[in-house]
Amino acid sequence: MSERRIAVVIPSWNTLAHLPRCLASLRDQGPELELLVVDNGSSDGSVDLLKSEGVPHLALPRNLGFAAAVNLGVKQTAAPAILVLNADTELEPGCVETLLAALDRDTGLGGVQPRILQLEEGEIRQPEGRGLAGAGSQGESTRDPDAARIYSVGQALTRDGRAYEIDAAKAPQASHGDASEVFGVCGAACLLRRELFSELGGYDESYFSFYEDVDLNVRARIAGYRFEYVPDAVVWHVGNASWSSGFERPAAENARLVARNRLATQIKFMPLGAAPRIAAVEVGALGRAAAQRRLRATLGGKIAAIRRLPRLRRERQRLRRTGDLGRARRWLGAEGETV
Repeated sequence: MSERRIAVVIPSWNTLAHLPRCLASLRDQGPELELLVVDNGSSDGSVDLLKSEGVPHLALPRNLGFAAAVNLGVKQTAAPAILVLNADTELEPGCVETLLAALDRDTGLGGVQPRILQLEEGEIRQPEGRGLAGAGSQGESTRDPDAARIYSVGQALTRDGRAYEIDAAKAPQASHGDASEVFGVCGAACLLRRELFSELGGYDESYFSFYEDVDLNVRARIAGYRFEYVPDAVVWHVGNASWSSGFERPAAENARLVARNRLATQIKFMPLGAAPRIAAVEVGALGRAAAQRRLRATLGGKIAAIRRLPRLRRERQRLRRTGDLGRARRWLGAEGETV
């Protein structure tokens, strides 16, 4: 990169229990960090903490969703690389430096992803320090990155166009130590070139949350960008921390948005010949949703995507005019995986 500055954009919604450790883990990462926390209308005291600690932030009056929060944060920053980071993550020392070095080595990369490890809710990665400035900064890590279960080592696509986090919930394997090109990067923690974000218009804000990172990966691939998994950069992630506390029925709301946004992404880039396969998978998804008592939410999400069909078809046509849909389709393949 032409400058060793990185914009760190952290969308936050009622993550007071996690945010101090996330912020503390950003200290002494190497490159100069242009930090901005975008608070999505939290009611748990997160904004008061940010004010009292002098953390640069943007306080929104209500929850606009992950996609809009990140887009706003990117517009408010200027560094040539953007680290998108969930508030319930913690970085191992040297993580940002390692990610930036990987991006420096290959100008064809649009973004890179660290090895993201599962951090269980309530589990402390490092002993508690004093206040925000010292949170998680004393003592040695209580967990071994080489022994922890995987949250994501990159994103991949099934033959019917669904996305999944590679090796999620699996025990560590030797292959996790090897850098590799991946279809896309996980939005929980990824370093992106600003020109990619600007060229593509950022995350699709109509997604609100869930699958917005998959959609950005698809559009980036169509535009000719590539992505890489960088195992020596390590991030711990709880996952869905704010989502689980923000809704009366978080699982149902998750199901609705995933159903809607997944189908919307498929409509944008999948070949028409895949329609029967997609239909069969979606029928099966409805059956599982019924068994899990979230049929209404899942069905509502699919109907919402269908109602957007004219807009999605226009987006598909635009993507075909400006890029090559085949660049994303080449990554279709791991049959049998589920999301």
